[in-house]
This record gives sequence, structure tokens and C-alpha cells, in this order.
Amino acid sequence: MKRFLTVITAATVTLMNLTACSGAKVLESLAPSDSVTVTNDVVFDDERDLALDVYRPIDAEGAPLVVFFWGGSWQTGDRSTYAFLGRTLASRGFVVMIPDYRVYPEVRYPDFLYDSARAVAWARAHAHDHGADPARLSLMGHSAGAYNVAMLVTDDRYLEAVGGARDWVTSWAGLAGPYDFLPLNDAKLERIFEPADPLESSQPINWVDGEVPPTLLVVSEDDPVVDPRNTERMAARLERVGVPVELLRVDNLRHAGVVVSLSNVFPFDDQVLSTVSRFLGRVPPTGPAQAMSE
Repeated sequence: MKRFLTVITAATVTLMNLTACSGAKVLESLAPSDSVTVTNDVVFDDERDLALDVYRPIDAEGAPLVVFFWGGSWQTGDRSTYAFLGRTLASRGFVVMIPDYRVYPEVRYPDFLYDSARAVAWARAHAHDHGADPARLSLMGHSAGAYNVAMLVTDDRYLEAVGGARDWVTSWAGLAGPYDFLPLNDAKLERIFEPADPLESSQPINWVDGEVPPTLLVVSEDDPVVDPRNTERMAARLERVGVPVELLRVDNLRHAGVVVSLSNVFPFDDQVLSTVSRFLGRVPPTGPAQAMSE
């Protein structure tokens, strides 16, 4: 079974990498559709021409709300690529919003974080319009998107800039995220994060405190893109300050496979999807930190 999973993952990731549009359409075609309503191109920031897509159960009322941020090294990405994720989670009872945020070279740090905060503020303000409960707002991201989310829930500045606070967020999930990735060994990343002063202030791990919402971190131990030790160190730091944190380690998914697994491609092994659904769907606990689990 593990060998079969590896082969299917490799084929899917290759398809997405080589023909992103076609690969995304294949994944979307496998996602649930009968029970899901989709609203595309909802503008949340007229000034910057930023929009989002909404995926919701047909009969949604007071559903948990998830805002998902995609990855792409803060240089590439397209919300439409993740329609499979929106449809799959909506079929499990969530209202899912997948927004744009600007990337390099149009912007550099921290502009994409303020874009992300504006998306969260809009999602919360319009939750009822789409059958969601604003008091059950969770954030989730993959790769660079996980970084964006991590910064929103650790550094007060971004949500406060849009009239909010970290206590808007009841929980968050990071998939294969970079949370502690200095030194920078890439010329484009050096340019993207050059405005950070000091550079260490750009790292989510350096902002962790006991006010971070309950956390789920997912990592593939064979990830060749983002060092899995980012996740390990982030989980340890969160646990140290008393934040409830779950750590899910998986094998054979590599980097892109962690997010692809939130689709119907893996009907025989839905560990990531089941864990994410359970975690984001619950009322987050309060009190002492939970033990990290594999």
C-alpha cells in the first residue's frame, strides 16, 4: 500500500507541476460537486483588485469557516488551482474561502501579509452571507501560504491593521510550512524579504507566544522543498509556551502531496484530510497544551 501511495502521489504531483491548469482540473473533477455551491471571483479588495472563491455546502447555515492560502514561494500561485480543496472540505461541512494575495515582483514582504489580513477581515465580515459562523473562523495554508497564516496568528500587526485581532481565529493549520528558514540561500527570497528589519522579524517562530490559537501542523518527512525541521521546531516552540498543538507526520507525500492529499485522489489513505477535517471542525479546546501526536 505504501508503494502504491508513493506512485500515485508522484504521478499526481508531476501532473500538477508540468501542466498546472490540467492537473488542477483533474483534481477538481474528482472532487464532490452535487452537495457543493461555488461562487467565484468575489472581490474583497477593490483598490488592489483582489478576489476570492467561496465553496460551501448547499444547505450551509452556521458552518465553520476556513480561509485557505496557497503556496508558491511568494512568487507564483493561483487560487483556482485549489478548487479541489475547496470542494472537498465543503462536502465535509465547511465554508471555504480561497483568496488572492499579491506576490513578487509586484510586492515584497510584508505586503502579502497585509493582503492576507484583508482577506481574513472580509471573510469574517461576510461569513453570514455564505452560511458560515464568524465565531468559528479557522485559517489554513500550504507552503508560503502556511507562512502567511503563521504570521497572522503570531504577529499582531497584520490583523490589527484591518481592525481585528488574533482572537478572531479559533484555530489554524499549517501544511509543509516555512516557519524558521534563515539564512536565506536564494537571491529572489533575499530580495522578497529584504524590507524586514531585522530579518529575524520575518520568521513566525520568533513571534510565538501563548496567545497563538490552537494549532495543527502537517509535514511530510521526505519534503525536499521546505525542510521538515521548520515544522518540528515550530511545534516544539508552540508547545513550550502552552499553545495546544497537534503535529502530524506523514510519509511519501513530499511537498505538494501534502496539499494534494486534501482531495479525493487518496480514497485509500485519507489521514491528512481526516485529521484536518476533525481539527478545524471542532470547537477548539482551551487550557493546557495537548501533547503533540503523530
